[in-house]
Amino acid sequence: MTQASPPQDPPPAGLPPAAKSDHSPWNWLLLLPIVLPLITVIYNRENPHLFGWPFFFWFQVMFTLLAAAVTTIVFVATRSRS
Repeated sequence: MTQASPPQDPPPAGLPPAAKSDHSPWNWLLLLPIVLPLITVIYNRENPHLFGWPFFFWFQVMFTLLAAAVTTIVFVATRSRS
């Protein structure tokens, strides 16, 4: 014989509503600046040079800027509009 669960009381008035989940498809975009720099085969070369910098170095600097841009895009796309 199963017992019925007791009825739950409603939340007290004055408490903020429950927080929303942060499971957004936009969060998958954050994997780009994390995973791509780990694949060194992509940028393990010297040419082409940019302002005298070998490709290996300027590509990593570009990824720093890409990470900032992607983080900003995800933040703006997922922030709550309350």
